[in-house]
Amino acid sequence: MNVENISDTINRITIGDREIILIGTAHVSHESVNEVKEVIENENPDRVCIEIDEGRYQSIIDTESWKKLDIHQAIKQKKGFLMIASLILGSFQKKIGADIGIKPGEEMKIAAEAAKEKGIPFTFSDRAIQITLQRAWAKSNLWNKMKLLASLIASAFSTESVDKSEIEELKNSNALQGMMEELANYLPSVKEVLIDERDRFLATSIFNTTEKKVVAVVGAGHGPGILDWIEKLDNKEVPNDVSEISVIPPKRKYEKAIPWLIPIVIVGIIVVGFITSGREVGLHMILIWVLANGIPSALGAIIALAHPLTILISFVAAPITSMNPTIGVGFVSGLLESSFRKPRISDLENLQDDAGSVKGWYQNRVMRILLVFLLSSLGSAIGTWWAIPHLSIILGS
Repeated sequence: MNVENISDTINRITIGDREIILIGTAHVSHESVNEVKEVIENENPDRVCIEIDEGRYQSIIDTESWKKLDIHQAIKQKKGFLMIASLILGSFQKKIGADIGIKPGEEMKIAAEAAKEKGIPFTFSDRAIQITLQRAWAKSNLWNKMKLLASLIASAFSTESVDKSEIEELKNSNALQGMMEELANYLPSVKEVLIDERDRFLATSIFNTTEKKVVAVVGAGHGPGILDWIEKLDNKEVPNDVSEISVIPPKRKYEKAIPWLIPIVIVGIIVVGFITSGREVGLHMILIWVLANGIPSALGAIIALAHPLTILISFVAAPITSMNPTIGVGFVSGLLESSFRKPRISDLENLQDDAGSVKGWYQNRVMRILLVFLLSSLGSAIGTWWAIPHLSIILGS
């Protein structure tokens, strides 16, 4: 394998009689859009590989896709957190693109269009975004999940503007290396899934093409990792199979047991309280459990400005759902809110714009439903972890 640096953003990789032209782009860059079109035109490859999955490509070309969203079904299918992450990420990229007058992912769209115009076959080479986000969530512990949500929300509500020179700097390898190291230190499990695994997935997809000349359009952050993986694939140091990172990792036995262990511990503490300390103490412990779960969950719904009945039922449901790992209070409160305040067409039309501001989260009914789901769930979780040691203290006194 031989690598020739054509420019700061383009590498020509020679493997035997095959050529791979790897273009590193910034996803909201005019220069990247022009460069992609120019390289495909001049190189006239046998195939174009694009760092995007089919679902994300459809969302780019179909600007009406959010209007088809069924929030009721999303919550029923336990995709509330996934939706929040997708909306915030999409809103953040759209906000950056708006600062310099370009849509996020435009260079990927142009790559597909340029290939179509010349009759060149093209491949969507990235892993499905839903798999990536679910793997990142599954591989994160509770603390890292909270950090991930906090960083996502912070990015959504950021008012800092980004200029053209800063966007172009994203293609600089030194700047990218610093960003990757910062992400690895802050959220190592997320960096592993979002960057390292996708480097491998993209490299394998590109390497497995059979054509002699391939142009691959990828985000600049993936360039160095893809080069490393292609070299390993060429040297047969790793298998050219990515099935193990193409699925949501199954939970370990202890991870499956923990959600059931919590209600067992709670029930056990309360039962022992009844037996050893009498009826009055046992009833007091039940009251503590109900209030510890109900109040913060209802408070979360209040902060989200939920419907009064949603707030009331969040209070009632939280102590019950916390004892049942198959259902959470956010599931109940989200479904109720979506029934009491059904999303309007305008809410669906403005979804990504509204996801980028605090005001939008409260004015848009879809965003409000997700906010109710998130904050009532968070309140119940806080209440559960507060109640366990306090019940133990009461039992021991």
